[in-house]
Amino acid sequence: MCKGGDHINQKHIELILRVGIFGEFLGHGIFALGGKPQWIEWIQQITGLDTGSAANLLLFVGVLDISVACITLLRPVKLVLLWATFWGFWTALLRPLVGEPIWDFVERWANWAAPLALLFLKGWPKNIRQWFL
Repeated sequence: MCKGGDHINQKHIELILRVGIFGEFLGHGIFALGGKPQWIEWIQQITGLDTGSAANLLLFVGVLDISVACITLLRPVKLVLLWATFWGFWTALLRPLVGEPIWDFVERWANWAAPLALLFLKGWPKNIRQWFL
């Protein structure tokens, strides 16, 4: 409950989720643009790419993550939220796949749960057109 008996409504919850998703994807995007060495190694381990190709892929991922962050903050699009859910889940799951403890996956559940929650809050699309709203 807010001060004075006001209650937190759906718009407040949506704003909190948008800010949280923005921070997560912006932070990951900045790390990716910076060519985080550990992530380049993970890309190589998963894909077999050489260092230069893995670094280029990571640069692309960084641009995509920052785009997701900005779109979600300014005007969340359901298709972008679906992508953020998938990508958040995949990047969390990636940790144990490259040898990190399973708890690194568990710790990152909010990375996919927050965009999924916002997607459901905004309403699951009933047709193709609604994915772009």
